[in-house]
This record gives sequence, C-alpha cells and structure tokens, in this order.
Amino acid sequence: MSKSINLLRNLKKEGLMHIVIWAIFLFLFFLQVYFNTGNFPITFLNFLVVGIIVFYVNYLFLVPKFLLNKKKSYYLTSVIALVLFGVILLEFILPKPSTLHHLADLNGYDKPNFKFFRFGLPLFFNLILVVIGTAIKMYSEWDKNIQLQKEIESQKSSAELHFLKNQLSPHFLFNSLNSIYSLTSKKSNDAPEAVITLSELMRYMLYQADNDFVKLSDELDYIQNYLKLQRLRIARNQDVTLNIRGSVLQQKIRPLLLISFIENAFKYGTDFKGNTFVCIEINVNGNDLNFKSINLIGNRKQDPENSGIGLQNTKERLQLLYPNQHKLEIEEVSNQFIVHLNLNLTV
Repeated sequence: MSKSINLLRNLKKEGLMHIVIWAIFLFLFFLQVYFNTGNFPITFLNFLVVGIIVFYVNYLFLVPKFLLNKKKSYYLTSVIALVLFGVILLEFILPKPSTLHHLADLNGYDKPNFKFFRFGLPLFFNLILVVIGTAIKMYSEWDKNIQLQKEIESQKSSAELHFLKNQLSPHFLFNSLNSIYSLTSKKSNDAPEAVITLSELMRYMLYQADNDFVKLSDELDYIQNYLKLQRLRIARNQDVTLNIRGSVLQQKIRPLLLISFIENAFKYGTDFKGNTFVCIEINVNGNDLNFKSINLIGNRKQDPENSGIGLQNTKERLQLLYPNQHKLEIEEVSNQFIVHLNLNLTV
C-alpha cells in the first residue's frame, strides 16, 4: 500500500512539474515569436510539436537508457543527433508560413540576424528543452531513490519490531505460567485469582499489543495487573511496590515497552532467603514519562549490560521507536539493580 501511495505521489509531482515548466516555457516562447515575426500560429505550432518530440525522447528514452546507466558518451552523441534532428524538422520538413521572409524584410531584419532567428533560435530552443528534461528526470530519479531508501528502512524497522514483539509474547507467557504453576503447586487459594489476572493480561496482549500505539492508561493498567500476579506468587511481597504519579490523560505509548524492565526486576529481585525487593516508580508529566525500577540483586548473577532476552529487546525497541526521545540508564549500586528511563511520549 505504501509503495502505491509513493508511486502516485511521485507521478503527481512529476506531472505538476511538467505542466508548470511547459506553461512558463511556451508562454515566454510565444511572446518571443510574436514580437519578432508577428502572430504566426503555424510557426508556434511547429516549435511546440518539435519541442515535445525532443523533450520526451530525451526524457523517456535517452536519459534512462544512457545517462542513468553511466553511458555518457552515448548520451552526448544521442543528444546532439536529437537536437540537430529537431532543427532539421523545423527548417526543412515542417511547413512554414510563406510570409515569414516578407515580414522579416518589412521589419528591417538583415540577413545575418534573420538567419540566426531561423537556425539559432531552434537550436537554442532544443538545447534548453534537453537541459530542462534531463534536470527533471535526474531529480525525479534522485527523489525516487530517496523514497525507496526510506521504504526499505521502514520495512526493515517494522520487521525488526515484529520480530522483537514476537519474542516478548512467549517470554512473558513463560514467566506468567511459571508464576501460576508455583501457586498451584502450593495449592494456594490465590490460584483462581491468578488465572483471572493472567486472562486480563493475555486479553491486552491479544487485542491491543499489536497496535502501533496504545493509551498510556491501558499500559499502566496492564503493569498493575502484572504486579498483582507477581504479588500472588511471592510469599513475602511486602517490599513489592508500584507508585504511579502524575496526570494520565490522553497520552499514548508503544505497547509492552516497560514490562520487560519489570519482568527483569522480578526475575532477579529475590534473594536466597526468599525475600523479594522490587520498587517500581512511574511519574507522568505531560508527555514526559519517568520510569524507575529498583530490585535487589538476588542469588543469580545479573549483568547490567544484558539481563535477558526481554530487557535486550526493549533496548532495541527503544532505539527503533524513540531514537531521539529517550534516555536509558542501567546501573548496579550497592547490591541493587537500577533502571532509569526518561521517555518523551510526543507522537
């Protein structure tokens, strides 16, 4: 669809350029013919026919076949032949008004000047058309290449995002099922509530996560449900906190952008005694979102630069989706793993 739109846009742009240039050029040329020879429709029509032939033979055939293929000598030879062919058409083949020489004598033209008008003007006219046609074609090809490059980059980014998002979904489901399995293995009364919470999470992922943007309020509800599921799983959950501040109105965000940081915090936030410390803070101020997660570094080694598939995917998604709109800091301080993200939500 995007290729069709770009093609239509390019055709409209080229068509408009042709109309404007021909309108200006023919108007000026008509004035030149009128003031030098009188009002001769046949003369003007001759120049118009030859001009169209020269212009579009060069534009549609010579430039694409030779110049764009780096065959400059063939192109130069062909252009010279085309221009001379145009002059021959005007002077020796197409009909001319019989009064042209007579009016030239009446208007006081001497022979050299009149010969220049007969031969120099057609030559100049054809050369100008060749130059203009070549310039338009080269610009059009350059513009098409730019659009093609943008299309390739867009498709590449979309493919990468699709791949990363597909990795996130099974990663999340795997972790959630582990949580529910932990509850059922303990015969916990919280297991049914955990299943319901998981169904809410899956509904969000199935029906909203494929959108380019989601409401920030929906994304935050998703995060709250996720923490609810984790609290049901964790026996000592008094140190699991989520604080959301600010005014959440109509802001939009890319779906599932923050959850990997939170998943990572729970993955590593439990020590060998079973104590879990995870603190999530989200502050919203207009289109500025400040996210911070702190978790205890438990009994598994955590690498600040690469802490799992989900976290690495989120880094890559941030680079693709918010290339100049985010600042991400990940550090390890005093046995705590800290993620700090400043994100501009401006669409």
